[in-house]
Amino acid sequence: MSNEVNSTPEEAVSTSPHATNFIRNIIEEDLASGKHTTVVTRFPPEPNGYLHIGHAKAICLDFGLAKDYGGRCHLRMDDTNPEKEDNEYINSIQQDVKWLGFDWGENMFFASSYFEQLYQFAEELIRKGKAYVDDSSAEEIRAARGTLTEPGQESPYRNRSVEENLDLFRRMRAGEFEDGSRVLRAKIDMAHPNIVMRDPTLYRIRRKAHARTGNAWVIYPMYDFTHCLSDSIEGITHSLCTLEFENNRPLYDWVLEQLDRPCRPRQIEFARLNLESTIVSKRKLLQLVRDHHVNGWDDPRMPTLAGMRRRGYTPESIRLFCERIGISKAETWIAWSEFEKAVRDDLNPKVPRVMGVLRPLKVIIDNYPEDKTEYFEAPYFPDDPPKMGERQVPFTKEIYIEQDDFMEEPIPKFFRLAPGKEVRLRRAYIVKCVGVDKDENGNITAVHCTYDPESRGGNPADGRKIKGTLHWVSAKDSLKAEVRLYDRLFAAEHPACTEGVDFIDELNPNSLEVLSEARVEASMANTQAGDRFQFERQGYFMADQDSTADHLIFNRIVTLKDTWAKINKK
Repeated sequence: MSNEVNSTPEEAVSTSPHATNFIRNIIEEDLASGKHTTVVTRFPPEPNGYLHIGHAKAICLDFGLAKDYGGRCHLRMDDTNPEKEDNEYINSIQQDVKWLGFDWGENMFFASSYFEQLYQFAEELIRKGKAYVDDSSAEEIRAARGTLTEPGQESPYRNRSVEENLDLFRRMRAGEFEDGSRVLRAKIDMAHPNIVMRDPTLYRIRRKAHARTGNAWVIYPMYDFTHCLSDSIEGITHSLCTLEFENNRPLYDWVLEQLDRPCRPRQIEFARLNLESTIVSKRKLLQLVRDHHVNGWDDPRMPTLAGMRRRGYTPESIRLFCERIGISKAETWIAWSEFEKAVRDDLNPKVPRVMGVLRPLKVIIDNYPEDKTEYFEAPYFPDDPPKMGERQVPFTKEIYIEQDDFMEEPIPKFFRLAPGKEVRLRRAYIVKCVGVDKDENGNITAVHCTYDPESRGGNPADGRKIKGTLHWVSAKDSLKAEVRLYDRLFAAEHPACTEGVDFIDELNPNSLEVLSEARVEASMANTQAGDRFQFERQGYFMADQDSTADHLIFNRIVTLKDTWAKINKK
């Protein structure tokens, strides 16, 4: 059972009215004018990789708008490229969308289900003189397309007759020609100012088994031809996509117009998510996985939703982040700290506090009885004790504190433990350092202290000022744990954006540190995989999916503060 305090998605995201944006304005105008009576959107991922944080923004937008206006959102797999697609990705996409908190109901579709319809649409374009079979190679087509300042050159095959084009296209379907030997192209305008409109390819030959249709097809439609027609077939009203498809919108409209489709969705573009220290290119993410720079698609350092889920991020925190950054047409970079702030804001009111020592240093309290154990009541939520009640924290002669909380030769303004100095042990006693033990190499192995019996609860009886307060665990009663400290995967703020620099060289060498000797308090003995905690003074952590009662494993979700901001100021 999770230790989190439950909250509804609405509570976790926001209680304020939805912020307006240009897409909402368009939808409301369409509804007010009677152009549409029902809003129908779609989320159309290509199943060639795992979904990532950039997709989360689109998912929240597509499903969120449909819900807000009482409509529906379709989940459609854009499975037109059998060379890169896999059922593993299809399954992961469904899992991620549901985990994020959205449901497509009965409205799950596949572009491959429309292959026969799309083929018939292609033949219709040929019969109308709007498409032709081109024998040119990919290199020849590319070279003849022209530039932004120079028109393209017409293919020598452009003026084939309708009959010849139909015959060749049908023979393409029948598998008579080799891969890459012929394509079907739209017949538009080779001098068009928009290069996308210079006779774009609609179909290509690919002898590759498809995950759903097997070997039934050897020709496959291109995205620009498939997408608009799939939208039209499904009755989509507003087709939302990122800005890189803005130049493709005239082709989207052209195909629907030439085929005189009764349903003509409106394509609307918005700025994609550019998150600092992150890449969202599926090709690059796949390279990280295949070259073993990370431990799979669900590596907690990955920006995939699977990786974020395993690290411990909640769907509510991701939705909150997407709501905060909003929707616009302006391309901007969002600071990683903004995402982490959303995570903290979501976790703070619902994750219990406990004590965990990541890098233990033994403290021996010389004047504390050898065989004594006493217990201190500690609320899981110090600011709201009734919320989850309290647990009993054992205190013994030997305890562990963090190595960083002791300095034999303290620097100025170091208010933690040092020779001759006093500190408060949280909820326990005030202790004073009286000596250290060292090994033959001069390394400190233990710190000796005395405690003030009159300071039970951590408060001095005589009112003296104690500046430092440390967390701790009993050496005898605490539990050993493995702690994985995850950090940003890339050290560069804008990875893969510097010309001449390989994005692999921008990986953060300190993105993972594994601490195998950490200790956590005894109250965590029944921790289950997926349980989240705030380790006081350390950050938020979640028990990994591989964690067991015999081998506790915790992933750091996020620190308590933006540590990178401090690093960058130095």
